Amino acid sequence: MIVTLTHFALDALALACLVIGLGFTLIGAIGVLRLPDAYHRIHAASKCSTLGLIGLLLAAMLHLGQFDGGAPVVVKSIIALVFACVALPTGSHILAKASYKDGAPMYPPTHDELAKDRT
Repeated sequence: MIVTLTHFALDALALACLVIGLGFTLIGAIGVLRLPDAYHRIHAASKCSTLGLIGLLLAAMLHLGQFDGGAPVVVKSIIALVFACVALPTGSHILAKASYKDGAPMYPPTHDELAKDRT
């Protein structure tokens, strides 16, 4: 296969998306380890896993989609992106709501705006 400038540009863009996706995933992992309470950790895990997955799937689409028969990879990646953008934030919201109802302690400077509704 002859490497053209288009293939090189797509591979460079895929590499950039891969690095960005891995960077967000790494930041999320560090956030889960370092943040003080469950609510902050849920936030770090949700946001960074969503953004990391977007970067990784975009890299897969750009790299694998340029080969013959790459359309199934692109379609599956788009379906996974849509599902992830809906399911991951929804799941983290449900997890945070369950933690709040269970009475998980909050980091002291955090203001509980739902305390008046809880009583």
